[in-house]
Amino acid sequence: MTTTRDLFSYPRFWAERLGPAPYLPMSRAEMDALGWEECDVVLVTGDAYVDHPSFGMALIGRLLEAQGFRIGVIAQPDWHGPEPFRALGRPRLFYGVTAGNMDSMVNRYTADRRLRSDDAYTPGGEAGRRPDRAVIVYAQRCRQAFPDVPIVLGGIEASLRRVAHYDYWSDKVRRSIVPDARADLLLYGNAERALVALAHRLSAGEPVGSITDLRGTAFVRPAGAPDDPGAVRLPAYEEVVRDPLRYAQASRLAHLESNPGNARPLVQRHGDRDVWLNPPPLPLSTREMDRVYELPYARRPHPAYGEARIPAYEMIRFSVTILRGCFGGCTFCSITEHEGRIIQSRSEASVLREVETLRDEAPGFTGVVSDLGGPTANMYRLACRDQRIEAQCRRLSCLYPVICRNLRTDHGALVRLYRKVRALPGVKKVLIASGVRYDLALESPEYVRELVTHHVGGYLKVAPEHVRPGPLTHMMKPPVTAFERFQALFERYSREAGKEQYLVPYFIAAHPGTTDEDMLELSLWMKRNGLRADQVQAFLPSPMALATTMYHSGKNPLHRVDPESTDVHVPRGGRVRRLHKAFLRYHDAENWPLLREALRRMGRADLIGNGRHQLVPSWQPPGTGQRPEGARGPGRTGPTRPAAGRRRR
Repeated sequence: MTTTRDLFSYPRFWAERLGPAPYLPMSRAEMDALGWEECDVVLVTGDAYVDHPSFGMALIGRLLEAQGFRIGVIAQPDWHGPEPFRALGRPRLFYGVTAGNMDSMVNRYTADRRLRSDDAYTPGGEAGRRPDRAVIVYAQRCRQAFPDVPIVLGGIEASLRRVAHYDYWSDKVRRSIVPDARADLLLYGNAERALVALAHRLSAGEPVGSITDLRGTAFVRPAGAPDDPGAVRLPAYEEVVRDPLRYAQASRLAHLESNPGNARPLVQRHGDRDVWLNPPPLPLSTREMDRVYELPYARRPHPAYGEARIPAYEMIRFSVTILRGCFGGCTFCSITEHEGRIIQSRSEASVLREVETLRDEAPGFTGVVSDLGGPTANMYRLACRDQRIEAQCRRLSCLYPVICRNLRTDHGALVRLYRKVRALPGVKKVLIASGVRYDLALESPEYVRELVTHHVGGYLKVAPEHVRPGPLTHMMKPPVTAFERFQALFERYSREAGKEQYLVPYFIAAHPGTTDEDMLELSLWMKRNGLRADQVQAFLPSPMALATTMYHSGKNPLHRVDPESTDVHVPRGGRVRRLHKAFLRYHDAENWPLLREALRRMGRADLIGNGRHQLVPSWQPPGTGQRPEGARGPGRTGPTRPAAGRRRR
């Protein structure tokens, strides 16, 4: 793979001698206390400012601070006018704009396009503290505040909108966010390399418009400029708006150019301008990952929030990130499009040092580490056996349809890490809260035994998503037999450890490729296995995901797309989506009228009755089943538990 400059090898800017700030300043008073006349970079974010590496603005801010730059934060500003964006004065180098750790539309709306009642990234969990399409709105206000200051976009919202994309909330294809936000540059994916290089080059006086060679960046330039001979032209915005087939072709092309070892630049025409995307960023080395996660974070919310509770912080305050990326490639998930398929892992020593810091410095630490994980808990140190093969690979998943023979699947390094962390003095328990990729775990029964014996706090999250081949194929997920094999190991090792523990399987309703019959079979499988979903999740088409392409175009971009391609069945409309969710909550009496109607229509009235093998009873409890059409039902994925009277061990 192409070599690159070490993240910490740049000469430091002069402000390094001031030392790290206790917190990155959020006011002029804090800047004055630090002796700053100005900020070099001002980060604008839709989240509350928590100085913890799990919060993007803190990680980016501390990284730039380590380069010697003065970094300020404007968190959750009032977006109705430019004045709040002038709070820290004119940034010397640029505004860095992000919606926060979550896409602002996903954060604010359910999969049924209804407003959420809370926001985990806001003090007190208060909803409504960020605008819809926050990146665009914040960028506009930054431009109004100081028109001559460069605007650089980053974070997941910007990253997943770097090309023309289907927008579920408006039900149309929107332009790349770069021209819509009138941004000078967009950094996509894990952007540390591009960000550090950009800051140093701007500080040296290079104009932002000339910085077009950084990997992991997107920018606009006039159409007709000479093409890079190796660039791939995607179908133009005007084409993909007009023709869903061309949209599917563009999606397939973009995903095939996602390996940083062989990806080519992408170009997409938008009217009289071209949006250029340089190849993805190169992964960080273990040494770089260690240094990034061991920067001097305060590891708590900014004091300006007082005693206000920030739910997302409460969830991760005693957790430790050990890896990034995911090579699973699930079509409905945006992790791969954002973080990439190559796993970036921290060293064992670095993780141990962070746990010791938690033990010694974190207020309220009781000896329980709540998670050692990342996007997937058990991909730590896993990689291709040969970097030359990895650099040439164009597979969309290392695990589907089968685990690649070139993938190292030995979980030994992770088992050793678990053992060393829980052996630290003062550490009583180490839990694994990140989801486990169970088909991968099956390759290492020793890991499953270690996990189940020592690191499950009663429940373990896994995501089979479905049980039928049709939906699973369109999700790029393994067959249900893999889940059942893992379940058998889980129950066996739980019994051997003398523990009563449960799997928490997550399922998706209304995913492209899913029929009513598929959902019925899933419902019957759940009943046979004594599983009841507390809450369920309907498929939410997020920008750039392959499953979103299926939803919009009715075509499958996992294969070559042309007019003769087989159509994908797409469950659309509120009633169908409600029915699919109702199948997952077959035990809820509120859903029984809808299910009885569907079963009769499907010719399965034999499943209505009070028998053990029937799905819903023929009687209705008084006061139930009267939910108005369109009434809000459960919207988020939650744990499934054994049916009353049956214990699964």
